[in-house]
Amino acid sequence: MKKSIKKIHTAEYRPIADLTTYSPLPTRSLDQIDPFLFLNHHGPQVYTPGNNGLPFGPHPHRGMETVTFILDGDIMHKDSGGHESVITAGGVQYMTAGRGLIHAEVSSEQFKQEGGALEILQLWLNLPASFKMVEPAYLGLQKEDIPKLTLDEGRVTVDLISGAWGETKAAFITPTDIHLNLIYFDQGGQLTVEVEAGRNVFFYLIRGELHVNNTLVKPVHLVEFDTRAGSISMATDQGAILLYGHAEPLNEPVVAQGPFVMNTEQEIREAYRDYQLGKFGRWDG
Repeated sequence: MKKSIKKIHTAEYRPIADLTTYSPLPTRSLDQIDPFLFLNHHGPQVYTPGNNGLPFGPHPHRGMETVTFILDGDIMHKDSGGHESVITAGGVQYMTAGRGLIHAEVSSEQFKQEGGALEILQLWLNLPASFKMVEPAYLGLQKEDIPKLTLDEGRVTVDLISGAWGETKAAFITPTDIHLNLIYFDQGGQLTVEVEAGRNVFFYLIRGELHVNNTLVKPVHLVEFDTRAGSISMATDQGAILLYGHAEPLNEPVVAQGPFVMNTEQEIREAYRDYQLGKFGRWDG
C-alpha cells in the first residue's frame, strides 16, 4: 500500500542579508513534523571573490540538534566545547546542543577570498525531555567519510547520514532513532522505500523534480505524508536531490524561543539565565 500524501508545502523565501534562503519548516501551513522542527535551505547562489561569507556568528543552543548538509561551498564550525572544523561540499555536520553550547558557522577564509558556489541546508531536530540536558557533542565529516549506497543500476546514490539503510549503518551515531539520508537521482532514477507505521517522514526536495506516488513534486517543496505503514515510490526524468528522513514522534510539548527548544516556558527562562551566567562555556573569539 502506498503512503498517502497529506499536503505538499512550498518553502517560504526568507533571505538573510545577501544569503538566499528558503524555509519549508516552519511555515504558515506547517509548524513541525515531530521531531523535525526547522529547515533552512541556503542558496544555491554564487559568491564573488572578497565576500563576507555566511553570517552566523557566535550564538547559543540548548535542547535540540542541528544537522548541516553542505552541497556546495564550505562551512567553518567552532564551538565552546573546543570543536573546530572546515567541512566542504558533500560533507555533513551533526551537533547535539544538549544542555547548551555556543557555536559559530561561517565561511572559511579561502571561500571568502575566492568566492564560489554555495548551497547549504540546516535541519533542527528536537530532543526528548530525557535527552535535553545531555553533554553537548559535535562531529563534522567530509564527503569521503560518509557511507554511500548505489541503487537502481547506478542511477540512485544514497548518503547514509544517521540511522541505517537495511543492514548498512550510517555515518553518525545519534542519541535518538532518527534516520536521515541525502538521495541523489540521476536522469531516469527510481527508488521505492517502505516506512513502518507510526513514523513521521521528512521529505524535502532540494533540486530537480520527482514523481512521488504518482504526484509531481517540484524543488523547494516539502511533502507531508500520513503515518500509516506504506511505500513511497520515486522516479525522475531529469535528476533530483532529496533530503529524506523518518523518526518516531516524541509527542511532547515544544516551547521554542530563539535558539532554545525546551518543554516548558520555565525551562526557556532557565536557558537564558544559564547562558547569561556563562554556563554554556567560554567563547574565545
